[in-house]
Amino acid sequence: MSVTGEAASAVQLLSRPPSLLQIFLSFLRLGATAFGGPAMIVHIRAMAVQKKRWLDEPTFRNGLALCQTIPGATAMQVCAFVGLRARGVRGAAASYIGFALPAFLLMIGLSALYTSFHSLPVAVSVFASLRALVVALIAHAAVTFGRAYVKRWQDIVIVPIAAALLWVGISPILVVMASAVLGIVLSLNEARTPEKVKEEEKKSFPLRPILIISGAAVLGLLALFLFDRMLFDLSLIMLRVDLFAFGGGFASVPLMLHEVVDLRHWLDQKTFLDGIALGQVTPGPVVITATFVGYVVRGVWGAIVSTASIFLPSFILLVSAAPVFSRLNSFPLFRKGIAGVLCSFVGLLLSVSIKLGLAVTWDIPRAALGFAAFVALMFRVNLLWVVLGGIGIALLFRF
Repeated sequence: MSVTGEAASAVQLLSRPPSLLQIFLSFLRLGATAFGGPAMIVHIRAMAVQKKRWLDEPTFRNGLALCQTIPGATAMQVCAFVGLRARGVRGAAASYIGFALPAFLLMIGLSALYTSFHSLPVAVSVFASLRALVVALIAHAAVTFGRAYVKRWQDIVIVPIAAALLWVGISPILVVMASAVLGIVLSLNEARTPEKVKEEEKKSFPLRPILIISGAAVLGLLALFLFDRMLFDLSLIMLRVDLFAFGGGFASVPLMLHEVVDLRHWLDQKTFLDGIALGQVTPGPVVITATFVGYVVRGVWGAIVSTASIFLPSFILLVSAAPVFSRLNSFPLFRKGIAGVLCSFVGLLLSVSIKLGLAVTWDIPRAALGFAAFVALMFRVNLLWVVLGGIGIALLFRF
């Protein structure tokens, strides 16, 4: 079958959809090597579009735009979108779980080792150095967000306002919501005529599976409320973090820090930094730090509940929004609100990088390590090699 024009980049799709087991195993393999966060999207595309031919290039591009708009870790969302297009909601669940499982299991093991041995001198020395590296990672994430989302004078206005509001103790969730409103208000004088929506194949809204998943989540929350209030609080926090983490995994950092460190004092800032560091040596998104938080707070059950909660809202949003995204995105005010939200995370990440930087015991070697990590990331050195190099240097010199 020959293709021309816009469809030239498309591939001929398989006549038979893959089985759920095939989807799960394919994404399990990807998840075991998913270092680098959003960089994994390239590998997901290569597997799903070019090798497996589960969907075509235009569909993948539309799905990526959706995943960058809604909250949640972008690479995770792209996996779910591929599964959704290949085998519906069950396919989305298979790809989502398969991709996240290796990171979850590894983080459980690392969290157990951390709680047992973090007070040993060698561990104290290594983690003290890695905290400087984590501050560099968050500062780099702020710069990356800024390059991607700060384009207009309205965007520039939102960034310092968001940073200042978080600094004075305003809830980051309120900051995000206010930034959405501000993004709309600052753009009211611009054209507001909806764009024409391209003709697409009709996609039915998956009401029944969404109701089943949501109902199961509500029942689970009710059971936690009745039998274990600590797990209930932990679940509610992670559900809230995921629901407002627009722009990718690093967007969850200010939200999670505010909830578990500033408000409830379950962890101190240094332990939270250690959790982010461990999250960077596991495959998968940085939000896997939620597994570490859950383990430190409530052991294995805390890790399970925390992980399920940090991924569930964005999964439900993805399968709900996919059929209607093109129409929503055609409205300028919707796009301006989302733009305001994304700009707010530039300010939130800047504020958090300063706040966590103040928790680090800085000296010349640690400052040099943090600066070197930031420069390496700016020159697009793979995140895994930056983290492993930092660990190696910390072990070698023990500063």
